[in-house]
Amino acid sequence: MNNYLQKILKCQPINYEAFLKKLPEQFRRRHRELFATEKVQANRWMVTVLDETAFAELQRVAETPVSRVDAAKKGDSHRHGTEVSFLLVYHQALASSRPDVVVVGDDSVDSGFHRASSVLIVENERNFYQYRDMLSFAGDALGRRLELSQCDVVLGGGNRITRAAILDWLVGYKDVFCAFDYDAGGLQMFSTMTAALGNKAWFVQPSDWQPWQGRFCKTPDSTERFTKAIALAEGLGFVSLAEVFRATGKFMEQEMILDE
Repeated sequence: MNNYLQKILKCQPINYEAFLKKLPEQFRRRHRELFATEKVQANRWMVTVLDETAFAELQRVAETPVSRVDAAKKGDSHRHGTEVSFLLVYHQALASSRPDVVVVGDDSVDSGFHRASSVLIVENERNFYQYRDMLSFAGDALGRRLELSQCDVVLGGGNRITRAAILDWLVGYKDVFCAFDYDAGGLQMFSTMTAALGNKAWFVQPSDWQPWQGRFCKTPDSTERFTKAIALAEGLGFVSLAEVFRATGKFMEQEMILDE
């Protein structure tokens, strides 16, 4: 957004249609009152500001928020990450089936337990609750024995696990095993993990996809998501997974792992 506003101030042409899509709703509804446009070439318009007061307000809203509260005041708290994150964790010191909580801040971590040497991140809540079965599945997929005594299990759904402070905390593990959905979103999360963790990050997937093809049941939301998944799989070296995408035309959600 700020890039578009700077170009308008400098009398440089912009893609006005793309600009409108980024405008907050209260400004988009009034854009004809706020701006005059002149098309100068394909997908490029010169934009003249008609309401300087409203434009100044738009600049204020578009400024990068300094906190979650500041972002909320500007109409969208999600434009700023939270200063603290909470992670549910199963570890060997637990006395019941209720998971522990780790509090991760920008400069501190409150865990209350000694971490294991490795960690399994599970995207789905149901699968996370069945952590012993997931440890068994991940162990079979990775060709190693995984037990809670040497591997913590963390709930990491909703891209929560890719927040910078959490990635910094995960660096403390020797190995980070990632059990995500087999789709564009899961692969994108893993790509982010590898960028931050390097060879500590492992993608949990069967060594042979043939017996699992019948569990690819989720139709992609769009052709773009489907082609992105294939590109990500191939870029990460998961050629057999890319082939399953092509063969089935579908994705596999994590719930299907434990579907007996």
